Order: sequence, then structure tokens, then C-alpha cells
Amino acid sequence: MAGPLDFFTVVETQRALRRFRPDPVPDAAIRRILAAATRAPSARGAEPWFFVVVRDERTRAAIGARYRAAWEVAELRAASSDADRDVRDRPHYARMMRAARSLALHFAAAPVLIVCCLDHAQLGPLAGPDCTLRSPLAAYASIFPAVQNLLLAARALGLGTTLTTLHRAFEPALKAILDIPAAVEAVALVPLGYPIDRHGPTRRKPVEEVAFLDRWGQPFSG
Repeated sequence: MAGPLDFFTVVETQRALRRFRPDPVPDAAIRRILAAATRAPSARGAEPWFFVVVRDERTRAAIGARYRAAWEVAELRAASSDADRDVRDRPHYARMMRAARSLALHFAAAPVLIVCCLDHAQLGPLAGPDCTLRSPLAAYASIFPAVQNLLLAARALGLGTTLTTLHRAFEPALKAILDIPAAVEAVALVPLGYPIDRHGPTRRKPVEEVAFLDRWGQPFSG
């Protein structure tokens, strides 16, 4: 297991990686990644997260078949509605979509899948007696920081990941495959492995285009 990178190197080079080598991921690396995830903040300090680590080949294949079917439906819907017309001409788009499609066709090839879960029963006033979310924004603020920690920790150890939510199209089936309780929501499905492609550096809009000082529209030039 490689030694961790400097934090700013991690955030400047972490990007979605969707193709993986078949090399097994050591338990020690997964444990360290999950430990990093659990260091995230959560509402009321409740730590309402759980993580299902899927290694079994047949289980990954069952999930992968459903992921591919969901992708094909979403792909047709996006094409018919021209859903990506606002970003389709950007330099990254064609490459990104090829990689996303490759992931969908070969989802089970990722050596590890991590299902990031939110237990509604531990959300207190953020959920009702039937575990329906009363404040989704606050509830998801108690899981997505943990997911981001997971992604960054994986990068620090030289592993590739991408955050996917396409499983929401087949979440009941996913929960049945993994015996996830009714009150627990599968929020993110993260494939994990040693990547075929390289990490960053990534290209993003400059800070000057997205940050303001004191009020909207007033440039931040710090």
C-alpha cells in the first residue's frame, strides 16, 4: 500500500476514474479509506452512515447487470431530450461520456464496490416516524461529506473511484441483493480499484470566475 500524498496534491489530482485493473485491493487500504470516511461531520454528531463493501464476484455481477440496464435507459432518455446540450461541446464531454459508458458496460470489473448508506432511523428530527426525510438537505449533509472523504482517501492511496448515483433507478433490487434494511438508504455506489487511467491534475474554472467577495457579483481577488 502506497504512502499517502500531500492533501493539496490529492485534491488537485483527484478525478473520476472509471476503468480498473483486476488487481485486488488490500483490506488494509479499504479499512484506511473507510476510516477516513467516518471522520466526516454529521448532523447532531449522529454518524448515521454505513458502508457495504462488495468483493464477491457474483454479487458484483448482479449489481453490474442492473447498472448496465439503468444506464441504457438513461442514455436513451438523455439522447432523446438532448439533456446535455449545455455541456456537450465542452472539451471534456466526449471523453467523459466514453468513460462513463465503459463503466456501465463493465461495472462488475471493478474489484470492489462500496455502497454508501444513510440510516434514516438515526437522523432524529430530520426524519419522521416512518423514516421519511423531513429535511433532505440536512440529512444528506450527514453522508456526502463522508463519501467525499472516501474518494479523497482512495486517491491518496493511489486508487481510483467515481461517485455514481445511477443505482437509484434500481435501489430496491440493490437493497435486496445486499440485505440492506428498509430504513437505510443507499445514497452512493462507488466502484474502487487500481485505475487504468491516470489521476489529474484536473482542469476547473478559476477561482475568480466562481467566488465573490461580500456580495454576489463582486469579484474575489484574494
